[in-house]
Amino acid sequence: VGRRLGDRVHTVTTLNEPWCSAFLGHATGAHAPGLRDTATAYRVAHHLLLGHGRAITALRAELSTDTQLSITLNPANVRAVSASAADVRAARIAQLATNQVFLDPLLRGRLNADLVEVTAGETDWSFVRDGDLGVIAAPIDLLGVNYYNPHLVGASASVDGRSSPWPGVPGAWSHPQEGPSTGMGWAIEPASLTELLVELAADYPGAPFSITENGSAYEDVVAADGSVDDRARAEYLVAHVSAVRDAIEEGVDIRAYYAWSLLDNFEWAWGLAQRFGLIHVDFDTLVRTPKTSAWVYRDIIATHGASAGGIDLAS
Repeated sequence: VGRRLGDRVHTVTTLNEPWCSAFLGHATGAHAPGLRDTATAYRVAHHLLLGHGRAITALRAELSTDTQLSITLNPANVRAVSASAADVRAARIAQLATNQVFLDPLLRGRLNADLVEVTAGETDWSFVRDGDLGVIAAPIDLLGVNYYNPHLVGASASVDGRSSPWPGVPGAWSHPQEGPSTGMGWAIEPASLTELLVELAADYPGAPFSITENGSAYEDVVAADGSVDDRARAEYLVAHVSAVRDAIEEGVDIRAYYAWSLLDNFEWAWGLAQRFGLIHVDFDTLVRTPKTSAWVYRDIIATHGASAGGIDLAS
């Protein structure tokens, strides 16, 4: 791959959202291969990282020094649903099992000691062999960050029945949040993105970031004239680009931002039911129609984001 595409592809990401593959695929069974075994999920997470490290080493040998090598994670901004000690502990464990399970081996070359301790009932980590962590910590040029929404976590299920177990963390529950949300039911809080980026930069100094996914799904309506006026998505986009700018102003090294997604597409286990695209796709005819959000994003790009926070959505 490096030899054939290296002269045309200047940023290479080895893996996208290994947390989803490991935990949604092996702890909850929501995604392929549909397993429900927490111990296996941690084993898979480690071996995904090991494959990443080996890929980085192999690519370095083939690509020019100008090529940027990366991995893309979907770190969570996790908050406790209350100030109780049990909820705070559950939120902390959920964050460790989502963020530090990948970040510490990648950027520090070691397992997170707190994570090893709190997961002792799930795995003994014996699958980590001598030399593995050195391979995983092969230097990268960028850390990709996919972000959509913040998370509330507690030590018990919510009384309304709308909570769900946090993948890979027995005794931790994800709670619904009040306020505006996307068509996925995901809370909209742009400041949470700024908060996450600032925290990551503080915890892992020197790591340059790229926002590799950020967007929102809504049930788009095609008007009689063929247009798709998705103002809610456009507003989400503008607010989150501004949140990235806020993080840059706080000193976070952010090299790029990518909206998810250019086109409506096949979304994991949701199939064609959730539309994230800036361009509407008629799945029967394959006709493609730019939505309002596409034109707004065009304007953001044209001004390099300098006036992203001031775009007039009424125009």
